Amino acid sequence: MRTFPNFRRDWLTNVPTELLSGALVALALIPEAIGFSIVAGVDPKVGLYASFSIAVTSAILGGRRAMISAATASTAVLMITLVRDHGLQYLFAATILMGLLQVVAGAARLGLVMKFVSRSVMTGFVNALAILIFMAQLPQFVGADWHMYAMVAAGLAVIYLFPLLTKRVPSALVSIIVITAFSIMAGLKLRTVGDMGPLPSSLPLFSVPQVPFTLETLRIIFPYSLAMAAVGLLESLLTARIVDDMTDTPSNKNRECMGQGAANFVTGFLGGMGGCAMIGQSVINVTAGGRTRLSTLFAGCFLLFLIVVAGDWVRRIPMAALVAVMIMVSISTFEWSSFKSLRSHPWQSSVVMLATVIVVVTTRDLSKGVFVGVLLSGVFFAGKVARMFEVKAASSSDGRTLTYYVTGQVFFASSNSLVDAIGYQDVPAHVRIDVSGAHFWDVSAIGALDDIVHKLRRHGAQVEVVGLNEASASMVDRFARHRLPEPVRKGGA
Repeated sequence: MRTFPNFRRDWLTNVPTELLSGALVALALIPEAIGFSIVAGVDPKVGLYASFSIAVTSAILGGRRAMISAATASTAVLMITLVRDHGLQYLFAATILMGLLQVVAGAARLGLVMKFVSRSVMTGFVNALAILIFMAQLPQFVGADWHMYAMVAAGLAVIYLFPLLTKRVPSALVSIIVITAFSIMAGLKLRTVGDMGPLPSSLPLFSVPQVPFTLETLRIIFPYSLAMAAVGLLESLLTARIVDDMTDTPSNKNRECMGQGAANFVTGFLGGMGGCAMIGQSVINVTAGGRTRLSTLFAGCFLLFLIVVAGDWVRRIPMAALVAVMIMVSISTFEWSSFKSLRSHPWQSSVVMLATVIVVVTTRDLSKGVFVGVLLSGVFFAGKVARMFEVKAASSSDGRTLTYYVTGQVFFASSNSLVDAIGYQDVPAHVRIDVSGAHFWDVSAIGALDDIVHKLRRHGAQVEVVGLNEASASMVDRFARHRLPEPVRKGGA
């Protein structure tokens, strides 16, 4: 009984708006796909076919509604050497293997790794991507005359002012139509989409990559496929989380991994390059009102229609119109509140955010920036938890028993502090270590407890460890039983 409501939610909510937002995304995909093809060193049709195939397949099988997936720069840069050294057919084979690896990742539930990406890393990722989107538009101004600047300004004016009249039609789509019509009627000499590269005039055809099916081929393509799969999933999962926040709706990250994998698998057989989710186009779609799979599906289908059927008109679209849209996306994507957060948030969070931005913008590699951000977040978190640790000592009235009360989290970052907190000189006959207020997390913590007991026994003390909770006692039994004979008590004195 729930099938039709789910289908309606996924496909039939506000159909006119979904179609209009999909059309807008399709127009924005064309120069991006051509540009990424040039980066990878392949014919523009490879990127355009990929954008069609990935968008359509991920719309049906992906886990995040309204998210746009297509050929991207982050995966394109990983293909350059493969295409140069081995040719286009090996790229198609690598794309197929990339898809298979992503399907395996989804089946293994690796989408759960997003739980380890902190809010500071997400903010840094978004800000860095906004900066990269803006920087990617700057080459369009090189050598341009004042007409380019005027048309971009006019495009932005339409984008921001048209919603004052109505919000039923995406203002960015109106801007593209108005700027294109004006430039054609005025005969302005502006760079157009046709100047980016040739558009294909036929539909993509199914074909098996013409490569030897040998272990040597696998040895060649596997490193590229693994890198593209990892980077593609990282960017897709981060983009899915951003769209989650923008729409206040959840998404199935493991299904998204499998959907992205299926999309790339199919794309390799249709003569396309590997890709992943695109935050810029996803923001365009959501901002224009896209909320369902229909907008993503229509974006892919309309893209194919534009390049195959309406190619002569698409070639005449001035890049100024599309640059205005992408500048709007850059402005909308950037977390402007993060400037205020630099003063109000803990300095560690600010460092993580800034480090993520700097690394991404410097290297133009989103995965490296996120890796640095996650690493710093882990280091700062470990340092913070390690400081939530205390050891107090109390002697019995007769002075023959010394009790150490350990509270807090004992793990690799605090284990040395535990060892150093115990006195090993003038040791009394009986030492009692009460850990009822502590938790032992790893083998480093158990090793520290081992060292303490051994040192105290070497000085002639009888050592008693009490208060181990069930999880800590289980670790002691597994990793330190041979080094901590009785008495070791669980649960209290």
